[in-house]
Amino acid sequence: MSGRRRWLWGALLSVAVLLVGAGGWVVYQNEYDLDEERVTVTGGRQPLQGVLARPTGGHGPYGLVVFVHGDGPVDATHDTFYRPLWEAMAKAGYATLSWDKPGVAGAPGDWLDQSMQDRADETLAAIRWAKTQPGIDPDRIGLWGASQAGWVMPKAARQSPDVKFVIAVGPAVNWLRQGRYNLLAELRERHASPEETAAAVARSDRNLAALRAASTFEQHRAAGGDTEGLSPERWAFNKRNHLSDATEDLAALRVPVQLVLGGRDLNVDSDDTEAGYRRLVTTPGLLRVLRLQDATHTMVPKDVEDSELRSTFLAVAAPRSLFAPGYLDGMRDFLTSLDHRKG
Repeated sequence: MSGRRRWLWGALLSVAVLLVGAGGWVVYQNEYDLDEERVTVTGGRQPLQGVLARPTGGHGPYGLVVFVHGDGPVDATHDTFYRPLWEAMAKAGYATLSWDKPGVAGAPGDWLDQSMQDRADETLAAIRWAKTQPGIDPDRIGLWGASQAGWVMPKAARQSPDVKFVIAVGPAVNWLRQGRYNLLAELRERHASPEETAAAVARSDRNLAALRAASTFEQHRAAGGDTEGLSPERWAFNKRNHLSDATEDLAALRVPVQLVLGGRDLNVDSDDTEAGYRRLVTTPGLLRVLRLQDATHTMVPKDVEDSELRSTFLAVAAPRSLFAPGYLDGMRDFLTSLDHRKG
């Protein structure tokens, strides 16, 4: 064999070894220290298709974190986005329960046909079901939720003594204030002109006026309203929920609350949310606030979220590294502190 051919085969072999090694690394990074079980959660408006994930290597009883999704058609694992969180919570000795939103992944129902109270009822039905499951401690069940869950979890906790703690990630207090903040923040982010900003605010105001007037989607469209990106079902969902405000429910909370906020959040005004929680959750020692200054609404660093290439690479090759530093550790530390507090 010529020297050139030997060099070529050697180079190809090196590339093959690297690819195999990289593939093994990706597989390793996507394996989690969890025992996952597909479950059907019964007792609510309709059965829920869920995943119950327990810590490995133990027998319980485990505390349980019930996941309450944010907006949108989310499945039980949030396209595996939740698994690093589940693992962090498992390290603290907690199982996790999550489910496909109604109408998602073949689940019965339609998540757009829900009010925030419907979502709270669904959550409490899931807790009642979970309390009957082997290896689950019925006295150590709480909620984790992001974004829109900020209107669901305080309601559920206020209405049931079964909720022992709340982890709220990027929530808002008032739906309308959140929507206006999000609109203006995104316009600033893309350096919109004053004229473009004024036009966008005017369109938003017309939509809000139609929602307050209880106009149907068809009525709003016929009147020249802006329906871009909206379906009749989404319009009905907005009409049903646009007056949501967590103020009264937050003021009634009597359980530990971990509030997690991103300093680069364009969806939710983190300063307004923190001020609201501090004003309303007044029982000493109940509220803990974790601010991740470079995190976006999804608790991902801003530079990662802005790079499709980088975010995709991390999601596949190193999913635990996708989140802002301190987020996963913060979840584990809060849960560990609850057990120390109880002890």
